Amino acid sequence: MGRKRLLITCFEPFGGRLVNASCDAVFALPDVTGTFEVQRLCLPVVFGRAAEIALAEAGRLRPDVVMCVGEASGRSAITPEMVAINLRFARIPDNEGNAPLDESVLEGGESALFSTLPVCAMAEAVREAGLPGDVSYSAGAYVCNDLMYLMLHHLAGTGVPCGFVHVPAQGLDAGCMARGLMAAIGALEQL
Repeated sequence: MGRKRLLITCFEPFGGRLVNASCDAVFALPDVTGTFEVQRLCLPVVFGRAAEIALAEAGRLRPDVVMCVGEASGRSAITPEMVAINLRFARIPDNEGNAPLDESVLEGGESALFSTLPVCAMAEAVREAGLPGDVSYSAGAYVCNDLMYLMLHHLAGTGVPCGFVHVPAQGLDAGCMARGLMAAIGALEQL
């Protein structure tokens, strides 16, 4: 039996920072983890554009699973996201200067979309690996949520599970975060 393909995305730095913890973590992952061949993709922190690039890569790679990763300031745990909401509300401009306030991600779209990844099992796997892990019920309303919502919308009905994981912006080094992501990926084996 061949390996499954996991497309895992992360984000470039934003908000004047020089690094993004999500890319540090994702690029610290091995090329193979469990039964998954890991395909990495760094995305721009730009509303709409991030999802456009990720969807194009998904169309090219034809992954078995898509897991998007972003950093979250103020969080101390690796947190798989349960829900994406149909809202863009930027506390700071994205990397192209867009700062939508109270706009829909997708006009006429559902109010919320739920992750199709095993969120609770992923958080538990992170904890079992000895790292802080918890389920989050809000991906916010910035580009992380925007990406999650659009990926879930466009991959609905394709049979490709998709979801989002936030890693702490500070407090865990790349190696620890990569171990946490590997544990979360291990929970995807059941898909």
